[in-house]
Amino acid sequence: MARVTCSVQSRKRRKRALKQARGFYGARSKQIRTVYDALDKAMAHAFVGRKQKKRQYRRLWTVRINAATRLNGMNYSTFINGLKKAGIELNRKVLADMAVNDEVAFKALIATAKAQLAK
Repeated sequence: MARVTCSVQSRKRRKRALKQARGFYGARSKQIRTVYDALDKAMAHAFVGRKQKKRQYRRLWTVRINAATRLNGMNYSTFINGLKKAGIELNRKVLADMAVNDEVAFKALIATAKAQLAK
């Protein structure tokens, strides 16, 4: 019986790895064993990066909201507390977008929060 080498599948697997490693430096894009190591590390970093991206955006939104609230005589924590007491459930992404693009509506939210905290 003939020996089966699975050469078609092996070549396909190697070509796929080499295609993914395009743009890597030196042997990391040419030699298959080095390519496998480089791809393993790259995929691990990409996985972590997708989680960190969410954290970084939330921090950016918080900074933007804080800057906009300080311009209107309040700080971030009291603003968020006032919104919670007023029953306004807007997430930080929407609040940051309003702070940058719709100042009138954001000032109305700040007035609502201040009025709720004054009670």
